[in-house]
Amino acid sequence: MFNHLLLDISSSTIDWSRAQFALTAIYHWLFVPLTLGLAIVMGIAETCYYRTKKPFWKDVAKFWQKLFGINFAMGVATGIILEFQFGTNWSNYSWLVGDIFGAPLAIEGILAFFMESTFVAVMFFGWKKVSAGFHLASTWLTGLGATLSAWWILVANAWMQYPVGHTFNPDTMRNELASFNSFLEVAFSPFAIDKFLHTVTSSWIIGAVFTVAVSCYYLIKKREVKLATESLKIAAFVGLTASILAGITGHHSAHMVAKTQPMKLAAMEALYNGGKAQPLTTFGLVNPFKQPEFKECPKHPCKIDIPFALSFLATNDFQGYVPGINDIINGYTNNEGVKEPSLQEKIARGQQAITALPAYRQAKKANDKAGIEANLKILNENMKYFGYGYIKSADQVVPYVPVCFWSFRFMVGLGCLFILFFAVLLFMVYKKDLTKHRWLLVAGIITLPLGYIATESGWVVAEMGRQPWTIQDILPTWVAVSNIQASSVIVTFFIFLVLFTAMLITEINILCKQIKKGPEYTIENEKITK
Repeated sequence: MFNHLLLDISSSTIDWSRAQFALTAIYHWLFVPLTLGLAIVMGIAETCYYRTKKPFWKDVAKFWQKLFGINFAMGVATGIILEFQFGTNWSNYSWLVGDIFGAPLAIEGILAFFMESTFVAVMFFGWKKVSAGFHLASTWLTGLGATLSAWWILVANAWMQYPVGHTFNPDTMRNELASFNSFLEVAFSPFAIDKFLHTVTSSWIIGAVFTVAVSCYYLIKKREVKLATESLKIAAFVGLTASILAGITGHHSAHMVAKTQPMKLAAMEALYNGGKAQPLTTFGLVNPFKQPEFKECPKHPCKIDIPFALSFLATNDFQGYVPGINDIINGYTNNEGVKEPSLQEKIARGQQAITALPAYRQAKKANDKAGIEANLKILNENMKYFGYGYIKSADQVVPYVPVCFWSFRFMVGLGCLFILFFAVLLFMVYKKDLTKHRWLLVAGIITLPLGYIATESGWVVAEMGRQPWTIQDILPTWVAVSNIQASSVIVTFFIFLVLFTAMLITEINILCKQIKKGPEYTIENEKITK
C-alpha cells in the first residue's frame, strides 16, 4: 500500500516518532485519571451538601473542585497536542483509517468535551446564580462529560487494537465504515467496553489516592481535621470500590486480550511455549534490559506461579489452552478448535494481498474485468493478514518482553495492594482516631506515587504489548509513520519534553500551594469545628 514510502523513511524517524507519541501519551495520562477520579470525590461531597444543607460540605466540595480545575486545564493542553500528532507524525495511518478513527474523536470534541466545558463553568461560577439542585447536576455532569470524553477516546484506541466494523475500499485505498451499524460495531465493541470500564475504574483509584494523600497530609499537620477525616471516608469507600471493580474489569480485559491479541498476553507472561492448565507467574527474574531469545525458551530463576491461574484468566477455564510466543509464531489450534496459521503463512497471505492491490487498480484502469475479479478475490481472501506482508522476521512481531512482563506485575501487584490498603483505611477511619496512627497517614501519602506507577504501567502494557502494530494485523508502525525528517521529530520531541515537564512542575507547584493554603470556609463557626 505504501511501498513507495518504505525506502525513504528512516528507522530513526520511526523510532523518534514513536518516542514522541509515547512521551505525549504518558504526560497526558498523568492528568486525565486525576480528572476522572476527583470528579467522583467532589460529586459525592456536593451531594452530601445538597442532602444535609450543612455549609461544611459546601466548603469540602469547593476545595476539591478547585484542585480538579487546576488539573483539568493541564489535561486539555496535552490532549490537544496528542491528537495533532496523528496528522503530523502518523499521516499514513490517518490517511488509511481517518474515516473510522476520526469519528469517535470528532464526537468526543463536539459532544463530550463541550458538555464538560459548559458545566464546569456552572460548577465554578454558578454557586450563587443557580439553584442548589442545578449546581449539583452541573457538578455530576462535568464528571460525566469527562467520562464520556474518555469513552470516545478509548473507543478510538480500542479499534486500533481490535479493528472491527470496517471495510477496505481498494479504489480509495482507505478503510471505511460501510453503514451506521458498522459505526455501532466500532463504538460498542467488546474490547472498547472492557477497556473503558477498566480505565475509568482505575482512574477512580487515582482520585481516591490523591484525596487520601492530601487528607493524610492535613492530619499529620493536625489541621483541617474535620475536612480531612470526612474526605478520607469518601476516598476510602471510592478507592475500595474502584480497586475491586478494576480487578474484575481487568480480568475481562485480559480475557479479551487472550482472544484478540495472544502475542500481547504471551509477552506479559514471558510465556514461550504454552499449553493447557497454564500457571500465572506472580514473580520471576526476567532481565529488564534484554529481549530474550524466545526460540531458546529461557527459564527465569526464582519463579513463583499460581497453578492454573493464567488459563482461567485467559479462557475462564482452569484447563484452557494458552499459546506462547513460539506457538503463535509456529501456528496452533485454539480453544474453539480453529487452526491459527503460522507467522510464515500470515506473511505469505499478506504479501498476496499487497501484490493484488496494485494489480487490481491496474486492471480497473485498463477495464480488465477478469483481472478486476481475480485480484479483488485474492485481496478480500487475504485482507485479514494485510499487515503481515510488511513483516520480514519473527523478531518484528514479538513485543519487548521485559517491559510487558514487569509493567503487568506492577499494575496487578499494586492493584491488589490498594484493595488491602483501602479496606484497612475504611475500617480505621470509622473506628480509630487517625491522628494517633502516623504509620497509616504516611502510608496514605505514599499511595499517591504508587497509584500513578500502577496506572502508567497499565498503559505501557496496553501499548507496548501490541507492537509492532499501529492497527492490529493491518498496519505496522513503520508503514503508518509520516515521511518526514528525523531531525524535525527530534527537535519537537525535546520541545515537548521541556514543555510538558514545565507544565507538570507548574501544576504540582500550584496544587501544593493550594493544598497548603487549605479550604476557604464560608462561615467562622464551621472553621472552629475543623
